[in-house]
Amino acid sequence: MGESRSDSFKKYINLLVVSTSICIRFGKKSSRLVRAAAVKLAQELFNMVTRPPHALVTRLQEGTETQVFKTYFLGWDEVIAVDFTRTAESVARTGADLASWAKQQETKADLSALFTPRQPSMPAAESKTLADEWNEDLEAMEAFVLEGRHFVRLPDHELGVFHSCDCYVFLCRYVLPAEPEEDSPDADGDDEGASAAWVVYFWQGRRAPNMGWLTFTFGLERKFKQLCRRLDVVRTHQQQESLKFMAHFHRRFIIKDGKRNQKPENGRQPVELYELRSNGSTLCTRLIQVKADASQLNSAFCYILNVPLEGAHDTSSAIVYAWIGSQADADSARLIEQIAEDKFNNPWVSLQVLTEGSEPDNFFWVALGGRKPYDTDASYLAYTRLFRCSNEKGYFTVSEKCTDFCQDDLADDDIMILDNGDQVFLWLGAKCSEVEIKLAYKSAQVYIQHMKTMQPEKPRKLFLTLKNKESRRFTKCFHGWGEHKRPPE
Repeated sequence: MGESRSDSFKKYINLLVVSTSICIRFGKKSSRLVRAAAVKLAQELFNMVTRPPHALVTRLQEGTETQVFKTYFLGWDEVIAVDFTRTAESVARTGADLASWAKQQETKADLSALFTPRQPSMPAAESKTLADEWNEDLEAMEAFVLEGRHFVRLPDHELGVFHSCDCYVFLCRYVLPAEPEEDSPDADGDDEGASAAWVVYFWQGRRAPNMGWLTFTFGLERKFKQLCRRLDVVRTHQQQESLKFMAHFHRRFIIKDGKRNQKPENGRQPVELYELRSNGSTLCTRLIQVKADASQLNSAFCYILNVPLEGAHDTSSAIVYAWIGSQADADSARLIEQIAEDKFNNPWVSLQVLTEGSEPDNFFWVALGGRKPYDTDASYLAYTRLFRCSNEKGYFTVSEKCTDFCQDDLADDDIMILDNGDQVFLWLGAKCSEVEIKLAYKSAQVYIQHMKTMQPEKPRKLFLTLKNKESRRFTKCFHGWGEHKRPPE
């Protein structure tokens, strides 16, 4: 066969078809839906040709592959290869126990990311220039949302409002002016040479099932490809959007918990608290719903508090507070007022703008569960860095996430290093290995020592944290922190 296994990832399923039988290899991270599809495909391939009575469809799990299966692949080496041709000289040189000898060898590692400077924030002028260029190229955008098993058009007033349990589709038409040729006499800058490109953005909330992506792939995407000559499909997840996609919403990007048009439990609308933050660039500005608790406030940010009125004739009756922290910048203060007016105001809403310290006790603090201590400083945003420790390349490597990182960047199979300027956290995924833990621990120590030299006025302390055991000092570095996603069963 001569086939390499370099492309066999853990989340994939491999089908090996030989002259008589078919082998299905399930990756550890493959979903149940993909596994069922692979089994059905294998059965169809098996029935396509006449096979002998002893032919079988064999299922194998990753890590339990049989020797017969391994023989069809080149370069399938075990962790430590066994050489039965070893001579007495090689035994005397390395010892009889190859495992102990291998532990003494130098382990390849790439820690260069720990010594690179922190990525600087994008200036506001540069962010505005990029946004203006991208929006100038955008000729039209149509939005759809998944309702049941079908995508329907999103009402105009809901554009920019997303829900964590839903999936959205945005069909964008870009008109790109053609570059005039130097020798062409018609190069006068007209639009006749402009070319059109279609891009479909599929946005999936962090709690939305993958069935929405399958519904789009086998339905709406096919219709778009029939209508559009040049079509690119970009799949994006919540808080992992590209800067170009974010620019189309003009900093009015709102993420709400739950499902769109979902009826509240017991018929009572819950209190909603939203936090406005920008990570690394004004293009990454989001208003995300957080837990409605006073401890979530920070004097450096702006918030929107939606307090429903009980006993009102209309279910949408509420008091909406736009809360401006005492340390918040003027640009964020103006933006939070505009968002409150555009997205939260209606004839049944009483909109009030509050500055920190002028909150009414009867509604504001009662809605947040009473007065509680909260952070008054967000200087850690100037130091936050998130590193990923992984061995997916075949050796231990540390890479840095962008400044617009989110909670879903914490991978179960890896170990993360988070620096907030005062503490360095070693976050352990639920499925990380002992070897990764030891190497990541040493890497964190090396990073702390390096930062002690670079920033002696900011000494760091090393802390260990586990998944679902994160402290407030850890979670405050993530915008919109909530419960971890549960893997599909």
